[in-house]
Amino acid sequence: MSPMLPSLLLILAVITTGLYAGFMLTFLIAVMPGLAALPDEQFTAAMRRFNEKVPGPLFLCLFLGVIAFPAAVVVVGVGDDHGGAGWVAAIAALVCAVVGHLVTIAGNIPLNAALARSEGGDDSAARTAFEAPWNRLHLLRTLLTLLAFALLAAAGAGF
Repeated sequence: MSPMLPSLLLILAVITTGLYAGFMLTFLIAVMPGLAALPDEQFTAAMRRFNEKVPGPLFLCLFLGVIAFPAAVVVVGVGDDHGGAGWVAAIAALVCAVVGHLVTIAGNIPLNAALARSEGGDDSAARTAFEAPWNRLHLLRTLLTLLAFALLAAAGAGF
């Protein structure tokens, strides 16, 4: 194994997780508050369009990379420069990323699907069933992703 491989994997884990965390944070602090001011029919239409576009190929690369690169770091190790604490931080980051993805898969995606099925129906009822639960779950997965990013950055810094 190349002595550079652990560092390269850690760099890719930090970059991928940081990009994903930024995406999640942007939705939390800008997109959702902006959409909250819209009337029900505009809010539901906008969320349906987001939910159609977001799971594209580039997003899926990020989504999978947030798990794959930290998992590779845990398997390969973080390298001699980063010490045992870096490896523990990488494991904790991977756990946060996995739990965040489980929140997405078990919570946000079913809400997205229910919102899509409600198209053509009562937008007010659809929004009521969707918005608050989706935002709570999104806050949780955003915090987990930000924590994963911070832990990976700390692992890279050899804290």
